[in-house]
Amino acid sequence: MDDQPELIRAHVWVKGRVQGVGFRAHVEFYARQIGVTGWVRNVDYDTVEAVAEGERAKVERFIEIMKEGPRMARVDESRVEWENPTGEFREFGVRRSL
Repeated sequence: MDDQPELIRAHVWVKGRVQGVGFRAHVEFYARQIGVTGWVRNVDYDTVEAVAEGERAKVERFIEIMKEGPRMARVDESRVEWENPTGEFREFGVRRSL
């Protein structure tokens, strides 16, 4: 019997007032606290994109954090695409903006 927890991967985009409000640092901090791996980056002036891998409950919590954002942010839209986990990440970090 395999006791390894099921790993899942979510690709998340949030849109709104997400630039200049510490959004990526907020996401990185909580991703590391929760224990998911992946990355976050700015896309355009109003969108933040992230990929997170981990146990289902942790990834679902990560998605909620993305949708809430830091106090000064405002998330107007969010989209989540479920992908196959790859195990490619060792930790969670901020990537350079597109």
